[in-house]
Amino acid sequence: MRLNAKPTLVIALAGLSLLATACSTSTTPPATTTSTDTPAATSTTAAAPVTMTLWHNGTGDKGPAFWQQAVADFTAANPNVTINITIVQNEDFDGKLQTAMAADQTPDIFLQRGGGKLNDQVTAGKVADITSAIDPTVKSQIGGGFATDSIDGKVYAMPMSIQPEGFWYSQDLFKAAGITATPTTMAELSDAVTKLQASGVYGIAIGAKDAWPAAHWFYQFALRQCTQQEVQNLATGGMTDPCWLAALQSLSDFNKTNPWNDGFLTTVGQQGAGSSAGLVANHKAGMELMGAWDPGVIGGLTPDKQNLPDLGFFPFPAVDGGKGDPSALMAGSDAWSCSNKAPQPACTDFLNFLGQTAQQQAYATAFSTIPANPTASSVITDPATKAAADALGNSAYTLLWFDSALGQDQGNGINQAVVDLLAGNVDPAGALKAMQTALNGG
Repeated sequence: MRLNAKPTLVIALAGLSLLATACSTSTTPPATTTSTDTPAATSTTAAAPVTMTLWHNGTGDKGPAFWQQAVADFTAANPNVTINITIVQNEDFDGKLQTAMAADQTPDIFLQRGGGKLNDQVTAGKVADITSAIDPTVKSQIGGGFATDSIDGKVYAMPMSIQPEGFWYSQDLFKAAGITATPTTMAELSDAVTKLQASGVYGIAIGAKDAWPAAHWFYQFALRQCTQQEVQNLATGGMTDPCWLAALQSLSDFNKTNPWNDGFLTTVGQQGAGSSAGLVANHKAGMELMGAWDPGVIGGLTPDKQNLPDLGFFPFPAVDGGKGDPSALMAGSDAWSCSNKAPQPACTDFLNFLGQTAQQQAYATAFSTIPANPTASSVITDPATKAAADALGNSAYTLLWFDSALGQDQGNGINQAVVDLLAGNVDPAGALKAMQTALNGG
């Protein structure tokens, strides 16, 4: 195993259940951009001019606009600081960041996915430890949200959003197909797919060309088939428990029912009207399994570039005979790190600025997602995102995506094995063998 430190596979929910409760019950209108947090934006003490580079994966209109405004606000309060922004498409981000790190050209500020990917960066000495420099107010407010970006008690990133996964679906298409309730079992999910297909739309959209959207189906089946302890031991357990093969068999059986869009193996996940998100956005598919960034992505692909008004959310259904808790979720946590060579204190000051309520509100609004800082939760007005926040608060446990938890090489190996299974290139036993080889560094 390559994991030398101790990244967490569990997403700590301290404070997040409060966030979910606030999302589902609050009648407070969206807060203004005025924040009472400690003004980290004005705390930079560097005397000489400082220039930093920032890489983000926000495409469309709202994402880039958030980063441009955040940088403008920070640098206005800190005129000695310049931040140059680079947009990198999400599917290209990890590879380009890995290449930049290998060439010792790591951007000063960059998207952090946590888990094993963070561990690899820490082991290589490419990311800054910000533990002692986190603003006390921000640290108190985010609380357990730092868990995914911590290793051995040290914090390496500022969380911006929590992204539970489930099905994002068109309520209008469900109604037109005669589906009266969201599925809670696999039998009900299959029935919903059959009804959607009979109504003239695809049942489920999936962008298998990008690998990870397809792999998330295996993650979910494993979450339902395996115990919490077995899934948490993924990095060291070697997938020897029978539940892993059971998860792959469940996915294989479901795949044989042809629930997907035509050409799903060559469909991308998040880019353009023909992507899996685009098929939902344009009412050509009933649903898509994806994380809580999806409402914003789908909204950016609708004809009017607005969030889909009939979008709903429901968690992955229970699996017959599964040993996992049916309320358990998979999730990610987008965060932002400083490189080991980033100018300090300017870089950490910017991260503290991002952690404040006002910036967390602006980020959640721009990306239609759940903020990591619970004090910003009042801006969540989208009903589907509220439903995802409710599911997060009610989950027995929430685990990080397998590929993020494992790291780049092992994670990619797991993902590719899933695509090969869906393509019919391997059977469940063959896919499991490929995954075990990837875990062993093969």
